[in-house]
Amino acid sequence: MNAKELRLAQMDAVLQGTASHPVPPRPPAGWLRAIREALGMTSGVLAERLGVTASGARKLEQAEAVDAITLGTLRRVAEALECDLQYALVPRRPLREMRWRQAMRLAQQWQQRAGRTMALEAQPIGSPSAGTQERLEAMAEEILRTSGTRLWD
Repeated sequence: MNAKELRLAQMDAVLQGTASHPVPPRPPAGWLRAIREALGMTSGVLAERLGVTASGARKLEQAEAVDAITLGTLRRVAEALECDLQYALVPRRPLREMRWRQAMRLAQQWQQRAGRTMALEAQPIGSPSAGTQERLEAMAEEILRTSGTRLWD
């Protein structure tokens, strides 16, 4: 196993458990406000902890609620609320599967392009045979082996 495959396997292993522990949906007013209110903390107290005005604290809560807050600011406010910010991208399927699907898409595109070229040259490649899937998979394996970052071009 080469270094790239090892990194892929390690990342898949790390992320595998995250799908079974989904983050609850964000409250309508955002996590910052929901937690602050659950603690019984006023926006003035939060503002004091952050070194901003109460109006500034409310603006930060509003920004979080509409996805307009930076991670750095979110981390700072979480700290003021004595919370940890946990941040992750959770793939919808294993990374290895995502790479395989992309390689298969490329293989299919290349095969279609070759078929059109052959047909233009009056050299049809014939009807799809039982070996078509095997050829596509072999092409996909070759793409994965040799393409590197060009897989996503």
